[in-house]
Amino acid sequence: MKLKVSGLSCSFDGKIIFDKLNMSAKEGEFISILGPSGCGKSTLLNILAGVLKPDYGSVYVDDAPVEGLSSHFAYMPQQDLLMPWKTILENVCLYGTIHHQKMQIRKQALANFSKFGLEGYENKYPKELSGGMRQRAAFLRTALCAADIMLLDEPFGALDVITRGEMQDWLLNIRQELNKTTVLVTHDIDEAIYLSDRILIMNQNPASFNKEILLQKHNKDREWLFEQKDLYKEIYYYLKNE
Repeated sequence: MKLKVSGLSCSFDGKIIFDKLNMSAKEGEFISILGPSGCGKSTLLNILAGVLKPDYGSVYVDDAPVEGLSSHFAYMPQQDLLMPWKTILENVCLYGTIHHQKMQIRKQALANFSKFGLEGYENKYPKELSGGMRQRAAFLRTALCAADIMLLDEPFGALDVITRGEMQDWLLNIRQELNKTTVLVTHDIDEAIYLSDRILIMNQNPASFNKEILLQKHNKDREWLFEQKDLYKEIYYYLKNE
């Protein structure tokens, strides 16, 4: 198992967010986490990323325990967090700059600009890019990290519906090339159905995963997604009644 969360417990100001939470992810698997606002989805990602420390429980990667900040995880929040005074190339090479691998990461970045739809924008600044292009730049920066697990916290949530759909299409097409285990937190049911191998639904008070939805492996496209009305309805009413 690539990622395993065992007996994870977390509380804030005496309120239990989740207690004895368990989950796992296989190598290369794409998992989406759905749940009501405030149930602890982002808290879980922050613990995995090493930003927060749990009260109890353990996180394992490749069966080895992981605590605190770890090179196994690359974390992308909803905001692109691009530095406005740096070019797009400088922004996506931030990991290499910090870890003294600037030339190596720069070479990798330039080789991937076309694949990420950013060719010709290497020397532009964030203000010169559309919202979708900024998110692709942030995604490239995340992908260039020497991490085998990506943590995505509503990365397309701030985009308009058309741009969000385009970004979902783009991510679906590039997934195999990225070859990373991915955990996505989202409120978008369609997004979870479209991108995931497996959906975990989290309840609250305290939070736990109480429903799992496996999605058949096949070639997904928008027409396939539009046909998933019954699955959408099932997930919607399940979330509504939690």
